[in-house]
Amino acid sequence: MAEYTEADIKSLDWREHIRLRPGMYIGKLGDGSSPDDGIYILLKEVIDNSIDEHIMGHGKEIRVSIDESSRVEVRDFGRGIPLGKLYDCAAQINTGAKYDSEAFKKSVGLNGVGIKAVNALSEFFEIQAWRDGQTKTLEFSKGQVTVDMKNPLREEAPSGTRLAFDVDRTIFSPKIKFKDATVERMCRYYSYLNPGLSIVFNGKKFKSKDGLLDLLREEMENEALYDPVHLIGKDIEIAFTHSPESGEEYYTFVNGQNTTQGGTHLIAFREGFVNAIRLFYKKQYDPADIRAGIEAAICVRIEEPVFESQTKTKLGSANISPTGESIRTFVGNFLKQHLDNYLHKHPKVAEAIQKRIQAAERERKDMKGIQKMARERARQAKVHNKKLRDCRAHLDSKHKQREQSTLFITEGDSASGSITKSRDVETQAVFSLRGKPLNTFGLPKKVVYENEEFALLQAALGIEDGIADLRFNRVVIATDADVDGMHIRLLLLTFFLQFFPEVIREGHLYILQTPLFRVRNKKETIYCYDEQAKDKALAKLGKTSEITRFKGLGEISPDEFKFMIGADMRLDHVEFEEGKGTKELLAFYMGKNTPERQEYIIGKLRVDVDRQVA
Repeated sequence: MAEYTEADIKSLDWREHIRLRPGMYIGKLGDGSSPDDGIYILLKEVIDNSIDEHIMGHGKEIRVSIDESSRVEVRDFGRGIPLGKLYDCAAQINTGAKYDSEAFKKSVGLNGVGIKAVNALSEFFEIQAWRDGQTKTLEFSKGQVTVDMKNPLREEAPSGTRLAFDVDRTIFSPKIKFKDATVERMCRYYSYLNPGLSIVFNGKKFKSKDGLLDLLREEMENEALYDPVHLIGKDIEIAFTHSPESGEEYYTFVNGQNTTQGGTHLIAFREGFVNAIRLFYKKQYDPADIRAGIEAAICVRIEEPVFESQTKTKLGSANISPTGESIRTFVGNFLKQHLDNYLHKHPKVAEAIQKRIQAAERERKDMKGIQKMARERARQAKVHNKKLRDCRAHLDSKHKQREQSTLFITEGDSASGSITKSRDVETQAVFSLRGKPLNTFGLPKKVVYENEEFALLQAALGIEDGIADLRFNRVVIATDADVDGMHIRLLLLTFFLQFFPEVIREGHLYILQTPLFRVRNKKETIYCYDEQAKDKALAKLGKTSEITRFKGLGEISPDEFKFMIGADMRLDHVEFEEGKGTKELLAFYMGKNTPERQEYIIGKLRVDVDRQVA
């Protein structure tokens, strides 16, 4: 065994620590394809400082630009960092103005870490401030100063701060790239939370008049059963309505920070909303019936918030200030008074809410028998799920490879047989579909319980009571590269979007890319995923090479599958932009409008004259 001596104890400076353990500061690294990738955390850290200036009453515009090379620049028009402290704010860990609650009373960033993390993880980092007709600039690389303007220069420009950075691609992926849609969504949210503030991203302006009410109108993709209720108080803003859907949808924020994982303020709202509704109607309705179909946005501003990680996605604070009342009491009392007043003044809204609660109550009672049958089926499935070839590592376990746990959903026994023989039994499981599953678009959730195949899939995934107990980190749809395979893929996507969108929202759903062709000679084999790749392979191996067109996964041997689901496995991450459009998209492609869809397909039909392939 290796010795453990004093020489093994090391002290790292702040730059080394951030660069060695970036996950502690920005979560996962990623390449920019997912909204929770690290580059968006870096961008958020920079914008948050400008937002805090606006909250304190300084600066009505923030300009964000990101060029083709993914270099970021953010300019605000606040007070500007004091020029003599520019270096400390950029490169002195645990330094900032936000420890004094009088200067930044209800701020997002409190620990003086965020900007330093951006600096340490950037190949190029530049910070410039303007104050009182003077400016000063500093440049860094990987946290080290490269250009130091010793003395401020005279420059008549509006006060404020400009920060530019280009991430270090030796730490991040060389192919890293910001997605405009993700950045635009960030800007929209910032504008909703700060009515009157203009955020300009690459020339596109975002500005909100009605705050969270605008957010709810924009993000809701289901029909609202009544005009959204909008309640505003000191340090709290709430907007909500109900839809015919059965789930709950929340957008939560603390001091302008989007807490995607909720926290104590969300718990307080869910509880306070139930209590306020029960009090108004003087009936002990079931909490699940009261919240069924609710879509709500909640924002609170508190002093010295405590988040559960540096990425600030979940609030842990119990109180609204170190010496104040609890968040639970604060939110509960606000709803008790303001929601009760609103419902008394708007009887039509009160009537619509009660009807929605009563409909949920009826649906829940109707589901009791079906759920009892489904739970019995689920218990049997845990003992022997005839559709599942399970693995040993599961996401909801303490297995050391839990993050690698993968479930392949395949079509037919032949495809599942090949994957089963070639899989890693430690981390890869297989679920075999009988054929084309049911089109669930527009069907009630009880179809999941009544349909044996979907019930067994739900049991295999462990998602009957939500995705908290999801058994696999990656759920991979593996279908043939043909028309039928594409249809099955769409049917499964419809299933997840309809009933378990959290699986997609939390980044667990993938599509397996499978090759269309195999080109080989006696010395080499090349798998090709499109016609162009096949042509290149022929050019390399010679036109006399053998070409195999894979018609289905069942034709691929287990030995070849080891390549396709091994270290070089190609997966497409399934993502969808929240908000309006998803429902309409499903209705068009999966609804009963066959003539309209047929006309659309014919209009988009393209014929490749050279290959004579439609």
